[in-house]
Amino acid sequence: MFPFLFVLLLSFSWATSAHTHEDFLECLRLQSEDSASISKLIYTPINSSYLSVLQFSIQNRRFNTTTTPKPLVIVTPLNVSHVQAAVSCSQKHGMHIRVRSGGHDYEGLSYVSVLPFVIIDLINLQSVTVDATNNTAWVEAGATNGKLYYSIAQKSRTLGFPAGVCPTVGLGGHISGGGYGLLLRKYGLAADNVIDAQLIDVNGRILDRASMGEDLFWAIRGGGGNTFGIVVAWKVNLVPVPATVTVFTVEKTLEQNATQLVNRWQYVADKLHEDLFIRVILERVNSSNRQGKTTIRAAFNSLFLGGVDRLLPLMQESFPELGLAKDDCTEMSWIESTLYFAGFSRNTSLEILLNRTQPSVRFFKAKSDYVKEPMPEVALEGIWESLFQLEVGSGQLIFSPYGGRMSEISESSIPFPHRAGNLYKIQHLAYWDEEGIEESNRHISWIRRLYSFLAPYVSKNPRLAYINYRDLDIGINNQGNTSYKQASIWGSKYFKSNFDRLVHVKTQVDPSNFFRNEQSIPPFSA
Repeated sequence: MFPFLFVLLLSFSWATSAHTHEDFLECLRLQSEDSASISKLIYTPINSSYLSVLQFSIQNRRFNTTTTPKPLVIVTPLNVSHVQAAVSCSQKHGMHIRVRSGGHDYEGLSYVSVLPFVIIDLINLQSVTVDATNNTAWVEAGATNGKLYYSIAQKSRTLGFPAGVCPTVGLGGHISGGGYGLLLRKYGLAADNVIDAQLIDVNGRILDRASMGEDLFWAIRGGGGNTFGIVVAWKVNLVPVPATVTVFTVEKTLEQNATQLVNRWQYVADKLHEDLFIRVILERVNSSNRQGKTTIRAAFNSLFLGGVDRLLPLMQESFPELGLAKDDCTEMSWIESTLYFAGFSRNTSLEILLNRTQPSVRFFKAKSDYVKEPMPEVALEGIWESLFQLEVGSGQLIFSPYGGRMSEISESSIPFPHRAGNLYKIQHLAYWDEEGIEESNRHISWIRRLYSFLAPYVSKNPRLAYINYRDLDIGINNQGNTSYKQASIWGSKYFKSNFDRLVHVKTQVDPSNFFRNEQSIPPFSA
């Protein structure tokens, strides 16, 4: 009976919204100084461009199917006043909103909702203004990592920013969840380097750091997107990088001692010099020396802030087992390294960093873990066994080391709490290309089994997770009806004790829970 009533209520809600969204559109036109221009920024299902605008920034095919709920309206603001109007009109006419900057939300929460909804797509708000003299930049929330890196390089080859490897990720959501990349051991997270912001609050006001106050400014730097308001721009500190950096990728299979090397990596990776970042990417590949069979490959993928002549002695002292040789290494500029880690060849034009689309978009499911003590080799062997089980698609685990600057920043400095005591973070990934519920279930079941297997070897009480690797398996906020106690189950995994402070801020700035999604911070009243 309950499922029937739920479907009935949902159908009624959508039918009602078909009328209210017309009122919403009229409200937008009335609030715009130029109603003709705002009309060009609005897309509804009757527009010929609606589907292409919706699908352009969908980065996970799981949420681009015929059964995926679609927005009643997509608004693509050209300026802050358009965002203000969209917030105001959404509230006035009872429209639920989702906010999208790059479309990389791992559970599609920036562009999917079970409620009738509007997408505020920030794709047109993507300007980057670099002040190389003062080592700062203002970055609009719709700009991507790639655009920020490109813009910095136009002004300086010895400045960088500690954000993610993937150039198509939107900085609105990336920084909202913390945001990390290969510079985290030297400079911390993207959110650690934010010094100001512009936010549209629930009342439609534009607030900066001074006017929003330090509690709200604290919360938006890692507390998750679409929770406290809409950040439309970030002011960030740029960080110094040397004129020459060194990269390497050393691949080892099981037959080449990969198990022992990964095991050894666990003991040294977080203790290496802070200029040296070595992550490990684990996946199943075809074996070169066993015809028709497969093996596990561990790729030791590294950025060093300096030249090869300084790197090699450090490696010989700290991780000689890897056997790094000069021929394994390539010196380049930091901006060239962003191309390297994004999978592009060195002679690729920097303009490719401005591309908002990925070479391919696949179906995927991801999970995350934090490791506080080295896993025994039996655990690594269990991972290999799991990777061998995946019959279709591909599985991958990425181990990213902590230590360095990450151990120096307080757990409560910003909402992101995963600091000292973590050896490394795991990203679990399952990819596939075949459509259909059966294929999805098969791969999602696989990653859940792997996640369950690793439980004894990772953080406990709670088992920690990273908010930017959103995972609805660990708990759902039922569209504002979740109690504080229910939400704290997943909230403590993402934020540890910072969750309570985030709830306090949310209660102060958005007590009616207008800005919400399945894993947004609830106000205490909820």
